[in-house]
Amino acid sequence: MPPENSTPYEDADSTQKGTGESAASSSAPSDTPLGLRRSDRSRSTGSTNAASSGSFSGSSLGSSSGSSLGSSSAGAASVDQLVQQGLQDLERQRRELQQEIAQLEQRKARLETEMRTSFAGSSQDIAIRVQGFKDYLIGSLQDLATAAEQINLVAQPTVEAPPAMPESVTTPVAEEGGTMVPFAAQRFAQQRDRIHSLLDQYRTRPDYYGPPWQLRRTFEPIHAGRVSNWFFTQGGRGSVKSVGSRLQNVLVASAAISCLYAIYDRRMCVLVLATTPERLGEWRRWLQDCLGVARADFGTNRGVMLFESAEPMAQRAERLLDSGRLPFLIMDEAEDKVSLSLLQYPLWLGFARDPENPSNDYDYY
Repeated sequence: MPPENSTPYEDADSTQKGTGESAASSSAPSDTPLGLRRSDRSRSTGSTNAASSGSFSGSSLGSSSGSSLGSSSAGAASVDQLVQQGLQDLERQRRELQQEIAQLEQRKARLETEMRTSFAGSSQDIAIRVQGFKDYLIGSLQDLATAAEQINLVAQPTVEAPPAMPESVTTPVAEEGGTMVPFAAQRFAQQRDRIHSLLDQYRTRPDYYGPPWQLRRTFEPIHAGRVSNWFFTQGGRGSVKSVGSRLQNVLVASAAISCLYAIYDRRMCVLVLATTPERLGEWRRWLQDCLGVARADFGTNRGVMLFESAEPMAQRAERLLDSGRLPFLIMDEAEDKVSLSLLQYPLWLGFARDPENPSNDYDYY
């Protein structure tokens, strides 16, 4: 048996050497020996496999790296294209917004110019007209409702108005506290001190929060002079020069109303004649402001009554006299013609235009 540390190939090699030693020495050595060991074969096989696997892995790595580089360059190009398209859209939207903003700014400037030229200058005048007509309309509707409630379906006999009497004649008409009230030029002689005291109080110590029917506005000497002359020179029946505006005339009339109310109390009724709704609205508003009266004090048979024509005003004054009341007739400055039927009543005040100081009146149309 062969030894343990030997292989069959080694035994064959030794046998060949023993049989033909001369032939082995004369012949050239072989390129591949016949007696290869197992370890040599495994080494050679491993080196071959490693070489083949290296070449395969190198080829696969090169191909995969080339494909990944191509796909990344294509993705970057598509992203750049999307970014450029988005920037173009944003730029277009920005231009459109700038154009819209410019148009809106031009429209705003045009509207502001129109408001400054057309609206701001006439807004106050429009508000005055609308408020005056509103006050007049409300008062007229209230008067109409009150008159409808007091309609008497039974026919009343007509009463002829007494003829006009000259101012120099002294005739007792109304009764107050058992004494007859004369209507001559000196009819207010007994109340002279009281009237002068009231006028001085209105001029020097105005009470802006006083009771109703008392003057609540600043009273100048020019107003006091006109009221005093109307009381003590004209006897409560005559016209005075306009002070220059309807508001100033209402102030003079309010002072006369306040003094007469202090003398005759609620027996006195005020009748105002103005031929346009706007003027009547101003009289209503400014009488409320100067005397502190409420809307309830404007009615058909009480307080202050407003008229657009002379005929209804004369009829109402006649009825008030028949019922024991004392009418006080006031005629606006704008009345060019005054009916003679209004001059027969005991108390009337008309405002005449002053050529040297024309009044500032609105032109209503």
